[in-house]
Amino acid sequence: MSAGKLESYRSKRDPTKTPEPIPKDKARRPAAKKSSAKPPSRPDRFVIQEHHARALHWDFRLERDGVLVSWALPKGLPLDPDHNHLAIHTEDHPLEYGSFEGKIPQGQYGGGTVTISDRGTYECEKWSDHEVMVVLHGGKVEGRYVLFRTKKGPGSAKPDGWMIHRMDAAPEGFEPLPELIRPMLCRPGDLPERDAGLAYEMKWDGVRAVAYVDGGRVRYVSRNDLDVTVSYPELRGLGDALASHPAVVDGEIVALDDGGRPSFRLLQQRMHVADAARARRLADTVPVSYMIFDVLHLDGRSTLELSYDERRARLESLHLAGPSWATPPAFVDASGADVFGAAVDQGLEGVVAKRRDSPYRPGQRPGTWVKVKHFRTQEVVIGGWTPGKGARSGDIGALLLGLPEVGGLRYVGKVGTGFTDETLHDLGSRLASLEQTTSPFAGVLPKAQVAGARWAEPALVGEVRFTEWTGERRLRHPSWRGLREDKTPGDVVVES
Repeated sequence: MSAGKLESYRSKRDPTKTPEPIPKDKARRPAAKKSSAKPPSRPDRFVIQEHHARALHWDFRLERDGVLVSWALPKGLPLDPDHNHLAIHTEDHPLEYGSFEGKIPQGQYGGGTVTISDRGTYECEKWSDHEVMVVLHGGKVEGRYVLFRTKKGPGSAKPDGWMIHRMDAAPEGFEPLPELIRPMLCRPGDLPERDAGLAYEMKWDGVRAVAYVDGGRVRYVSRNDLDVTVSYPELRGLGDALASHPAVVDGEIVALDDGGRPSFRLLQQRMHVADAARARRLADTVPVSYMIFDVLHLDGRSTLELSYDERRARLESLHLAGPSWATPPAFVDASGADVFGAAVDQGLEGVVAKRRDSPYRPGQRPGTWVKVKHFRTQEVVIGGWTPGKGARSGDIGALLLGLPEVGGLRYVGKVGTGFTDETLHDLGSRLASLEQTTSPFAGVLPKAQVAGARWAEPALVGEVRFTEWTGERRLRHPSWRGLREDKTPGDVVVES
């Protein structure tokens, strides 16, 4: 491969419509008078440009024979020698492009925003048609890299591809992005008596999700380790927002009602939609937002052992605010009672009090995070149902609810309100596949409440709102809020 001329570059760009540098064809210029002076030698330069075009990528350019030989890297430059990245060879660019930043108009070739991610000099160790080996000395990147051509598949009409590999060891302290970090859990409780050493955050009435962002691509994983990315297409833009920052962040997916308040009932319509086309349609009618409140891994470093304050500072430095995601405020050195009162006034579920010196404990409930609700909710396991009567004939009349305990599933009452027709139909289909002949509940059940009951394998978790616990440890006036498919029966604990 030789450093080509710029005909291809010029043919794709209109100088009247794009701010990119487009030098004139030297062949058409009058010949310049030759100088006998030898130009001073200098190191060859490289530049990496972050390019938010139709698909986010990074343009990697090496100065060679008077042009910038260029590759598009969909996931950027690899820092881990165990993982090669795709490199797409593109047309040579003029040297002036090495300092270009700006917005290429939509509709033009490469339309989108270009910013410089890193630049510096390089040493060339090998340059051939099939392999380019260089040592980079940049502001951010230092290391030895090789670009190598890959063979095309049998019968493929596509040209040979390229890959880029880091030959040096990963930078000191570098840790690859983890595949899975389970979210840290809250303990239910009351407002702390003292506010010293605490930060308060609003509690969002949604579903927990951890987002993994690498090379501008994002993956959302639920609390029960399910990939739910396809269900929320409007949240994929977070990958572009983080761009060159590989990260794992923790947050809550919420659906907001017309008053801007989180609505778990609305969110039910978006949960567990596996069909991409249907998810896109629902995103237009019932949009969701991702409320980000923690960062667990950032720029090749784990942040789990850092204190809450240190993690919060790193999170806020990312300025994550977009059309479908936000970093809600944390209240430090504030009155918990005042923050809780503001949550009630805004129709929110409550607050979470977090110890500012606490590390992040994946999958644990250490008690350093306490959730305080202004209305009572309880996750429950469905152990059966009673048939409906009258207008509900043929449907579910009420669900029979339980809590897992050492002796088995303890009956805590039944719920017959809060359902929509669609919800009843969905629950009926699910429970029909789980029906069994024996009761899953431990002990003797009240005959009046379970008359005509049909039993189900205790596999489904739901959530109810209620007024209080009775003396018999039953739910008083429960109302159905929805299924919690992000939870398993083993996750259910007494909330109130």
